[in-house]
Amino acid sequence: MTSIDKTLLVLGGTSDIARATALAFATRGWTIRLAGRDPAELQREADDIAVRGGVAITIHKFDVLDTALFQEFVDTLPELPDAVVLAVGILGEQARAETDLEHATQTMRTNYEGPALILGLFADRFLKRGNGSIIGISSVAGDRGRGSNYVYGSAKAGLTAFLSGLRNRTARHGIHVMTVKPGFVRTKMTENMQLPKLLLAEPSDVGEVIFRGLSKRKNVIYASPIWLYVMFTIRMIPEFLFKKLRL
Repeated sequence: MTSIDKTLLVLGGTSDIARATALAFATRGWTIRLAGRDPAELQREADDIAVRGGVAITIHKFDVLDTALFQEFVDTLPELPDAVVLAVGILGEQARAETDLEHATQTMRTNYEGPALILGLFADRFLKRGNGSIIGISSVAGDRGRGSNYVYGSAKAGLTAFLSGLRNRTARHGIHVMTVKPGFVRTKMTENMQLPKLLLAEPSDVGEVIFRGLSKRKNVIYASPIWLYVMFTIRMIPEFLFKKLRL
């Protein structure tokens, strides 16, 4: 495939959505940089995507909790990428997080603190260059806090708000910031959950939605349009009634 001379950096490069997104861009000729904690797993993903996408791929060590190394990580990349996809996140266990402060902290830092700090760093570099795209994968869980997952949801709500503010700050300077809310996706994270098939998407679907959203410079996208209506309905439930629901 002919290169289009654009580079995509995928943070959290071994997740199912990350792999699907990388492949969606690779098949369009983008050079891919995969970053994550496990070099061996990253290399396996890189080899597979390289064969299927026919483009150059490199792997890079990145830990979203090791914020002290963020500056060094960005400085040692082969180049400042044209676009960054943040695909890092853990669901955590709500019941455990209610009493285990270490687990709650890890869930919050992985889904909000680390992602916000690294994307803020890239935003600063993009502003100095005058262009660039930032794609943050948040969650519909951040649209309204629910008793079943409010530790995870609150962190994703924070990420959504951060991306919104970043978009407002940088848009006039040519920087594109897109928030992605996948909804339920058939991934390793959800494999043990009983999920309605009507609301369940495949990672490949999400990857394609992300590529099209970036191409059209969308601001906020749901992987499936149905989630826009589902979450609108949930947000509109009055608080006195919402407290009585088991969601």
